[in-house]
Amino acid sequence: MEDLVSQVIEICPGMYVLPDFADTQALKVSLQQVLEHSPLRQMQTSRGFTMSVHTSNCGTAGWVSDRSGYRYLLQDPLSGKPWHPMPESFASLASRAAKSAGFGHFEPDACLINRYLPGTQMGAHQDRDESDFSQPIVSVSLGIDARFFVIGPEKRGKSTPVDLSDGDVMVFGGPARHFYHGVRKLKDSTHPHFGAVRWNLTFRKAL
Repeated sequence: MEDLVSQVIEICPGMYVLPDFADTQALKVSLQQVLEHSPLRQMQTSRGFTMSVHTSNCGTAGWVSDRSGYRYLLQDPLSGKPWHPMPESFASLASRAAKSAGFGHFEPDACLINRYLPGTQMGAHQDRDESDFSQPIVSVSLGIDARFFVIGPEKRGKSTPVDLSDGDVMVFGGPARHFYHGVRKLKDSTHPHFGAVRWNLTFRKAL
């Protein structure tokens, strides 16, 4: 699993998938502990739309969205307290995945947690709220399958689909760090350990 990389698949320059890289059962306990500290919530966009995914964070900083815009905060706005520290199982997985994809010395300080239910999706967007774009992003899939897509530096254009399953890890940096990407609407499905849910852990160097 995490320490045995059977293959690294290049999707486009700077974007890689590591199939079945993560031991998601081992991550499940840590995920539950984080969510007990900082419960899931549905955030709003700057235009007032409610996101279909439910989110939370752990680490030094947490990504938030509301009518004031997108940004990172050191405290959970729901509780006024610091986010749950990033579990070692999370941080070590992200660092190993980044190294396996050719990005050494990645030490994330933020993990955005997204919960997708069947019928939810994530529109095309760039991750551009971080302070250092030389650092990659590591995205871990748990639970039911999802179809990720990547377009390129412009929002319009042909997209490349990438089917992701439980345990798959995606790493993107370099030119792909600025690419628009998203998740298509999830189909009805059930995973034996996570039920009808897809969890996505997105690790970033935010500060």
